[in-house]
Amino acid sequence: MFDTKIDLSVGIREKVTRFLNERLADAIDLGAQTKHAHWNVKGPQFIALHELFDKIAENVEDHIDEIAERITALGGTAYGTLAAAARNTTLKPYPEDIVEGLAHVEALSAALAAFGKKVREGIAQTAEWGDADTSDLLTDISRDVDKYLWFLEAHLQSKR
Repeated sequence: MFDTKIDLSVGIREKVTRFLNERLADAIDLGAQTKHAHWNVKGPQFIALHELFDKIAENVEDHIDEIAERITALGGTAYGTLAAAARNTTLKPYPEDIVEGLAHVEALSAALAAFGKKVREGIAQTAEWGDADTSDLLTDISRDVDKYLWFLEAHLQSKR
């Protein structure tokens, strides 16, 4: 850990940066999965899904940066290489053989939901550790994840 005047103990900062690096790996993987869907979607809903997937990817990229910057602000090292993300992601591998729009929506919504669950777990955990700022950051990320999950799931909920 690097020295900082942030008034959280080294032990707390180590726990938080470890958790955040896990989410950083997931976010990098999620961003790559989203771009894969963006590039490879086919079918009658192509343009709508192509644009939606790109918006989600841009949002995830913003969160990648926020997570990494919080890690370094706490005195940690943000492990943001593709190799580190591949080693440490908790997300399931994205199916690389799908092209149909709703198949991508299903796969991407599953990845987004899994990421959102881990982020929500971190909201309570980092608050319990006394890091309200990280908890607040995770709350913002969770809100965006839920919004984009809603956008995706709306494509799957058309029949009742």
